[in-house]
Amino acid sequence: MKVEARLFDVTTIFFFLSAVVYGVWAKEPVGTVGLILTGGLSLIIGSYFHFVARRLSQRPEDNPDAEVSDGAGELGFFSPGSYWPVAMAASAGIAGLALAFWQIWLLVIAAVLILLTIGGLVFEYHTRPDATD
Repeated sequence: MKVEARLFDVTTIFFFLSAVVYGVWAKEPVGTVGLILTGGLSLIIGSYFHFVARRLSQRPEDNPDAEVSDGAGELGFFSPGSYWPVAMAASAGIAGLALAFWQIWLLVIAAVLILLTIGGLVFEYHTRPDATD
């Protein structure tokens, strides 16, 4: 996590310096405030990564002398694939179109589709290949 924290430290510094340069040069308050807020959000994420990095053991990515083989091995459990997130994104897209064009009938349909896809995602059942009944 130290690598990620350093990346966000650099972007935080960049955004704050950009805000100062933009504020002096353009004298336009909205862009300056936007850059300051972007730097603040980057600072929040970087602070979280620093907070987590202190509590985790060192990963191969955090060691500058690490070899590629140091990261070999099992990475953990990943859930099996599901098509429900695709259906949920499509439902949210329909809801976005309904809001953009203010079509209430389409918004009602999209809300029902979103609820159905959330239910499908939450209550789907996967059998593991190694499970015995």
